[in-house]
Amino acid sequence: MNAVDAPEIDAFRDTAAAIRAELAKAIVGQEGVVRHVLVGLVSNGHTLLEGVPGLGKTLLIRSLGQALDLRFSRIQFTPDLMPADITGTEIMEERDGGRRGFRFQHGPIFANLVLADEINRATPKTQSALLEAMQERQVTVANTTYPLPAPFFVLATQNPIEQEGTYPLPEAQLDRFLFKINVPFPSAAEVSEILNRTTGETEPVLSPVANGETLMGMQRVARQVPVPHAVADYIARLIVATHPGQSASRLVNQAIRYGASPRGGQALVLGAKALALFDGRYNVSYDDIAAIAPAALRHRLLLNFEGQAEGISADDVVADLLAAVPREPNGRA
Repeated sequence: MNAVDAPEIDAFRDTAAAIRAELAKAIVGQEGVVRHVLVGLVSNGHTLLEGVPGLGKTLLIRSLGQALDLRFSRIQFTPDLMPADITGTEIMEERDGGRRGFRFQHGPIFANLVLADEINRATPKTQSALLEAMQERQVTVANTTYPLPAPFFVLATQNPIEQEGTYPLPEAQLDRFLFKINVPFPSAAEVSEILNRTTGETEPVLSPVANGETLMGMQRVARQVPVPHAVADYIARLIVATHPGQSASRLVNQAIRYGASPRGGQALVLGAKALALFDGRYNVSYDDIAAIAPAALRHRLLLNFEGQAEGISADDVVADLLAAVPREPNGRA
């Protein structure tokens, strides 16, 4: 693996800053959310945003599509949406000579940046239509496989599952999202600024500041960031400790039914590499792991009945896990 040099880090940070500045024209506050969404893009992973309606989740992703010169599509998930509405379907057409044949009509999944809006309002059958696309970057229809364009990202939004008319995402699909980002309610000052921006005569106009080639270059740079052996060992111990019976965390043993898969470890490594670059550093630190752990693990920890009854959240478990698992194998914090 080649070491990352200073010019590459400077170019990386300049591009990330330009994207953030462009998004700030439309998005008020939510710096942490924006930062984690960009970490997901740089990590070449899909991202799930959860929050109550009206917090700007869709606006953020749509604005990101405007700030990046990528092919963008939006899929509004509803209970009557069918898998073919996402992937596309074979249609009959008349050809030269009066013959008829099938032609594949590409669905909205064939884009670089796909907004799956309110993904948990569709049935599990339709949600699962994204599984192959998210994992393999391809779609199979009628025994024919069609590659998706590169880069390819699914950025999904969902409302909290306790609201009516929603379907919890299957565990297999949740695991395909590299990160799950909770979108908090804005402060009073931010709400005031939102009202000022959205009730006037003009709307912000965003311009592309990066393209697909630039983004894939950032991904290559992020992959080159070294992870010290001790930090890599800490990540592995964290993932094992998410499973009850193998954990020093009281909350894991009390409230968790199933822990994180190895994909959780991949999310920790890739997200920490991107965070290190955003801060202008050449390698990953323990603090990077702690910063990205909630987004990487919260959707991979399945609460048992006792945890749900006690009102324990996945974020509570992650915090207890980080406190319980020593950073050094000999037990030093």
